[in-house]
Amino acid sequence: MSLSGRIEGWLWHPRWAALPALPRAGLLLVRCTYALLRDVVAGPLTLHAMGLVYVTLLSVVPLLAVSFSVVKAFGFHHQLEPLLFGFLEPLGARGAELTARVIAFVDNAQGSVLAGVGLLFLFITALSMAGQMEVSFNRIWRVEQPRSLGRRLTEYLSVILVGPVVMVTAMAIIAGLRSNALVQALGGSPVGALVGLPAAILPYALVCIGFSLVYWFVPNTSVRLHAALAGGLLGGVLWVGTGVLFAAFVVNAAATITIYASFAIVISALFWLYLSWLILLVGAQFAFYVQWPEYLRVGFRRAVTGTAQMEAAALAVMLLVARTFRAGAAPLRPVDIAAQTGLPGLALAPVIARLEAAGLLARTAGEGLLPQREPAAIQLREIMQAVRHPASADIGGEIRWPAAVADLGARLDATLGDALRGRSLADLADTAG
Repeated sequence: MSLSGRIEGWLWHPRWAALPALPRAGLLLVRCTYALLRDVVAGPLTLHAMGLVYVTLLSVVPLLAVSFSVVKAFGFHHQLEPLLFGFLEPLGARGAELTARVIAFVDNAQGSVLAGVGLLFLFITALSMAGQMEVSFNRIWRVEQPRSLGRRLTEYLSVILVGPVVMVTAMAIIAGLRSNALVQALGGSPVGALVGLPAAILPYALVCIGFSLVYWFVPNTSVRLHAALAGGLLGGVLWVGTGVLFAAFVVNAAATITIYASFAIVISALFWLYLSWLILLVGAQFAFYVQWPEYLRVGFRRAVTGTAQMEAAALAVMLLVARTFRAGAAPLRPVDIAAQTGLPGLALAPVIARLEAAGLLARTAGEGLLPQREPAAIQLREIMQAVRHPASADIGGEIRWPAAVADLGARLDATLGDALRGRSLADLADTAG
């Protein structure tokens, strides 16, 4: 057995189920730590972070140009530069230099292309960054269906237009607290330290809140508030702590930086950008595990299911959807079905996709699932066939099965058809339990 297999076998041994509440909470924390380290080392988080660095390089100037244009209408554009410097502050003196260069690029973009087709290009480029970010978060949250084009345009543009105003307003509040006459009058006294404590903590709290809002909004699924807050707390703490360590590294690596000469600022900025994206994704992964702790052991591994499990899952999905439909309740989403059945989304997604391809399920704009026809008009045989013989398959059309195998397969299909003949989804829904 591999080392990871032995570690998982010990962490998830059945004997831990009888532990008291406090040791069990400690064990859960150890499991989360192991799962996050495993996903960083062997999972796709690092690849997604690298991809987001590339997209950021293409989108940062257009995104900042749009943000500057929005906040300029409110007279706050001079305060967006300190916000950018705050992000690049771990780069030390080079952070200030890079901030000045980026702002110069933004000024050029605003003056030359922020009109007509140029404005459209800026918005498209900015939206592409948000779209790639959603793809990464959807991967973490095991979401197969991205937002529709209409929702992307409305929701992303709302964030791009409103977000800068909110951030600059928060900065103005922090600056106001720090320059408050009472705080300055009290000076270094204990009372002054106590009164000034909120102003000192607020920037770090805003970082955690910002991370939490990203985790709550970006994935195309329902993220519970406590999970988003937990991920935001971890992500914010990691980002602030890593910033301090990275700043110390930049200061103490003068000899190494000299080797790269004028490229040092670019390499340092790329490395810090990569670390920032990786931390953001690690926080998102932690938020996912807080909401779905049953995924801690499997991680990103492919869910292994047998044919019998897929057939039972197809019947369970159609049964739950039909009962909800007949009750007139809000359509179930895949995440709701996963919660009711205990099946992980990785196992449900291919089953739901086959049912949709067979014309048995329809998906609403809010990701709810509805039967394509009345439950009485959907035969159980159709549901089984959707899993056993998908409408679209990569193989099967030109395969020449041995005659004995083809004959046995036909007999099995005929036996299954005879067993389910005349039974509809409505009949199954009427069954108790």
